[in-house]
Amino acid sequence: MNKLALKYFSKSFVVITILVNLISENIAAQAKNPSPLHFPTPKNIDNMLFYIQRDPNTNTAIYALNYEEDGKINKSNPIKAYWIRYAEKGEEKDFTYIQRKFGYGIESKSLNNDEFQLQFVSYKKLPLTLKKIDSDQKYHVFVSVNQKKIQVEKIFVRIEGGTFWLPNVKYAEVTGIETSSNKIITERMLLK
Repeated sequence: MNKLALKYFSKSFVVITILVNLISENIAAQAKNPSPLHFPTPKNIDNMLFYIQRDPNTNTAIYALNYEEDGKINKSNPIKAYWIRYAEKGEEKDFTYIQRKFGYGIESKSLNNDEFQLQFVSYKKLPLTLKKIDSDQKYHVFVSVNQKKIQVEKIFVRIEGGTFWLPNVKYAEVTGIETSSNKIITERMLLK
């Protein structure tokens, strides 16, 4: 290789190395903070079990226990789900019919007095269990993700484009307490 070709090769190699490093840093940054939005953490929500956040905005779907007037859980509809519209001054708002029936709604089936099977209307491949546990005598929602049983605290859904009826969902991350270790974990699922 002559000196001129070696000089161009060296400069090209340096430029490619810099670009590869920048791309790697960008990918690592996106993995840590997958959305450019800064999501608020819902606080002081009565009977909240877990919540869902997703880009393209900070509005948050809340999933709470639905109690009857006598203080007992509503067995035919144990979950009350609604928005906290952080993008609109933090107002609470019920799901629309379409959101409830095709997007963020939950279907439930009673398994026994203190246990229910739950499924999102839009993604039935993720069975959840609502049950009262002995340690605190409270209801919690559990799910298995990547062979780990998690007491769900929040779910983040990464959406990149698509349409209203068919959003391009890249993945979902479930954060909560792993039941075997009692530690907070986040597990990512690719949704198909």
